[in-house]
Amino acid sequence: MAMRFWQSLVLLQVLFLGSIYVSVSEKLQSSQVDTLLRIQGHLNFPSVLSNWNRKTLFCNLDPTPSVTAVCYGNNLTQLHIIGNEGSPKLPHNFSIDSLVVTLAGLPSLKVLTLVSLGLWGTLPAKIALLSSIEMLNISSNYFYGGIPKEMSSLENLQGIILDDNMFSGRIPDIFGSFPALNILSLRNNSLDGSLPGSLSKSSGVRVLALANNQFYGEVPDLRGLKDLEELDLENNSLGPDYPLLENKLVILILRKNRFRSGIPAEISSYYQLEKLDVSLNKFMGPFPLSLLSLPSINYLNIAGNKFTGFLSRNLSCNDALSFVDLSSNLLMGDLPDCLDTDIRHQIIRYEGNCLNTQDPSQHPYSFCRNEALAAGIVPLGKKQGLPRKAILALGIVGGVLVVFVLVALIFFLVRQVQAKTKKLDSQKPRVITEKSSTGYTSNPRYTSKLLTDARYITQTMKLGAVGVPAYRTFSLEELEVATNNFGTTAFMGEGAHGQMYRGQLSDGSLVAIRCLKLKESYTTEYFMPHIELISKLRHRHLVSAIGHCFEHYLDNSSVSRVFLVFEYVPNGTLRSWISAGRARRKLSWSQRVAASTGIAKGIEFLHTGIMPGIFSNNIRITDVLMDQNFAAKISSYNLPLLAENTGQVAHGRSTRSREFHSRVEHEDKMDVYDFGVILLEILVGRPVKTRSELNASRNQVQASLAADDTARRSIVAEEIGSTCSDQSLKTMMEICVRCLTKDVSERPSIEDVLWNLQFAAQVQDAWQGGELLSRSASVSPPRLPRLRLTYQ
Repeated sequence: MAMRFWQSLVLLQVLFLGSIYVSVSEKLQSSQVDTLLRIQGHLNFPSVLSNWNRKTLFCNLDPTPSVTAVCYGNNLTQLHIIGNEGSPKLPHNFSIDSLVVTLAGLPSLKVLTLVSLGLWGTLPAKIALLSSIEMLNISSNYFYGGIPKEMSSLENLQGIILDDNMFSGRIPDIFGSFPALNILSLRNNSLDGSLPGSLSKSSGVRVLALANNQFYGEVPDLRGLKDLEELDLENNSLGPDYPLLENKLVILILRKNRFRSGIPAEISSYYQLEKLDVSLNKFMGPFPLSLLSLPSINYLNIAGNKFTGFLSRNLSCNDALSFVDLSSNLLMGDLPDCLDTDIRHQIIRYEGNCLNTQDPSQHPYSFCRNEALAAGIVPLGKKQGLPRKAILALGIVGGVLVVFVLVALIFFLVRQVQAKTKKLDSQKPRVITEKSSTGYTSNPRYTSKLLTDARYITQTMKLGAVGVPAYRTFSLEELEVATNNFGTTAFMGEGAHGQMYRGQLSDGSLVAIRCLKLKESYTTEYFMPHIELISKLRHRHLVSAIGHCFEHYLDNSSVSRVFLVFEYVPNGTLRSWISAGRARRKLSWSQRVAASTGIAKGIEFLHTGIMPGIFSNNIRITDVLMDQNFAAKISSYNLPLLAENTGQVAHGRSTRSREFHSRVEHEDKMDVYDFGVILLEILVGRPVKTRSELNASRNQVQASLAADDTARRSIVAEEIGSTCSDQSLKTMMEICVRCLTKDVSERPSIEDVLWNLQFAAQVQDAWQGGELLSRSASVSPPRLPRLRLTYQ
């Protein structure tokens, strides 16, 4: 139970990392102080709140795992109170109605966590009074009765976590009312009935957790949940058909329900799937062998079903697989070598099948065959007996077919010789449609350990990828149609990493296509680890790949060209929106701070979102594109496939100068330096193209930090000088100067850069809203525990 608490807290932090407000006032409004003290009384003065009194500076309380209060201005915006696990019910005089009415006295409250506090009763209709709430977590209490329909009036809700209570009855059909809903978690209650169809209308939902309830019937069509990454339906009575889902899932748990029939072939396109548990159902039919080699899979449990099929020793598995349970099915053949626990540190279970092992827990072959036939399934690879006449007829037909095949083979060989001769004359590669888009295996001769280890992306970072289509394999014909046969009108330019084309797919979406002409011949197998890595680099501040295509030579099937298909970002480069002399509207100060923050988040993801991180990305301001919402996206980063094709070295090895080669121990700080150059151009509003221009502008910015407000505003772009708060401007300048420090070890980490950028955005927002005191422009940032950028 405690683990679920922490999981919920992590989800909260993920969703609100960008929106946590820092207190800019040392004192909360007195009316809200009174409200907090009344809440303390409603909760029967729990030990975790023992230090609360009228003199407490709530906005300045150090956050703890039990209590956190976050303010913005003079208002409380977040309140987290977590009691001891298994806390008993509050006394009989407790009133949840009174508590909700009291909470309504916090008009700016956006995040409310009341966990393990002994709360009880039916959740009242008065919950609608909490109109500003965006995240509600009241798990591990003693609430009972139904979920009130009045919750539908809380239109700002992004997260609803009601785990580990005693809620009962049906889920109200209200979930089309929450346009921003990201998380719905109702685990471990007594809810029943069929699932409401409105679940499919919450298109932004990423986590849907309904485990350990009493739901039954068909799962509604969930293909409308385009961003769904976790679906947990464990221990209900749902079924019988496999649910209709999108293929972006990371975690899929259907354990202990009433699903039957087979698993659809589409599951082989779940490129991001890490955990699949369909155990203890009534699934039957062939076991999809491709599940073992999905590019992200690390946990697979199909135990307690009636899956059939023949396993073989040479089957491929994802190296990341740590848990596989195939037990109690109707599988035959040999256990794959890749599931040998003597070689790999894995938990493998396969008892109760008909496999050729010395394990006494295996049934004889006849058991699986007879069970499969009784269920109406013909075991894969075996045929039932045929009458003698039928065998004779088949023999005659077979003889005719043999003659036909011989003739066709001779004709084919002649054509092959002609085609090979023609190819040697022209050396133009022809496409062979790729068939094995899901069986990602790696050859140890070609695959570096860095790429093998790069299968892990944190769940936190995955939740940052928004609106990017699922990764897939394209055919060359699709790309030719999209680009008018790679015509001149589609050509965008050429660089060290190949030619770029603009294209429009059959569904109308625009894409950017990079064409790589290879310097050496490799098989498709060689590229699969690269493709696996590329498919995982998903973040809202990166231009993400949505697919690939291989073109092959006909004679030996080696790859002649690789096409990488990226999302198309329509709004031009960041430089075009900030440089002087442009006719179009330039970015405001707030938009520039937001763009800087987006670039920093993209760099942070490249460094920490994948293991090992991707460094030395050589990011320039012209590599930063602006989407239709003016969000910044990094379009060029250090993909190993691109680096190897140009003879460079990827993953933490600079391709630029000796200065950086000598500083590999600070490889993350190289990207911090590049970020400083971009930030400098954002500040001064003009291109910084040479080393002398960079040094001169940096020295100007550094000198202005010791000067007054007027001096600082005089050196920034004219269009922003009067529209930014001095504190926000000064913070940005400090970040810029420290990023450009010559001593690599003195540069800040990207996490510290990001923290201070968020502060610059917050003080700017408050300044624009008139919520800071007139003297606040000269006040240092309050309570910055990680601030390392203060200019001396």
